[in-house]
Amino acid sequence: MIAFQDVSKRYGRGMEALSGVTFELGAGEMAFLTGHSGAGKSTLLRLIGLVERPTRGRIEVNGRDLGHLTRRDIPYHRRQVGTIFQDFKLLRDRTVYDNVALPLIVASVSHQEIGRRVRAALDKVGLLRKERALPPSLSGGEQQRVGIARAIVSKPPVVLADEPTGNLDPDLSREIMQLFGQFSQVGVTLLVATHDIDLIRKMECRTLVLRNGQLVDDYRGAQ
Repeated sequence: MIAFQDVSKRYGRGMEALSGVTFELGAGEMAFLTGHSGAGKSTLLRLIGLVERPTRGRIEVNGRDLGHLTRRDIPYHRRQVGTIFQDFKLLRDRTVYDNVALPLIVASVSHQEIGRRVRAALDKVGLLRKERALPPSLSGGEQQRVGIARAIVSKPPVVLADEPTGNLDPDLSREIMQLFGQFSQVGVTLLVATHDIDLIRKMECRTLVLRNGQLVDDYRGAQ
């Protein structure tokens, strides 16, 4: 579902954010991506979302070679990749319903189908009764759940999460991870970037470790 083959990303002045990274994640697999600040985690996620392109190497997502996608193909690709952010990135003056509906509106989905999908996504994250609330009235955990609902409302086969529990307490973090586990059980591939080593140990999922842009470890279970 996600495959990196000898992928490198070099920025200006010769700074290499990723160097020779190779790994594969299958359909329905959930994995953590960890490493020190500046190790290359965010760069790797941006490459999957085609926010940036690699300097060298091959990336496949959902069976498509990203190197062959044109600019016109990018919007479709991004609809296949849901993204969850640490700071939620919700529209504060729009309701929960409107925030979750946004990807479907952009994709020109019918009004009736939008209503069905948005309410199903909100029900999945336990926020159906909050659909008319504004984000500032919600707790941090609830706002993150809205972000998750928005990421899954298009039923993407791949979901990326960039420090999704960074602003949450340990109990809320565990709840969010349990939600991710439910998604992986129905075939969604999840890659979760995090610094939370304790959370990684408790989940006992596959873990990819970056150091200075290189993949230095790839293990399953607690270490």
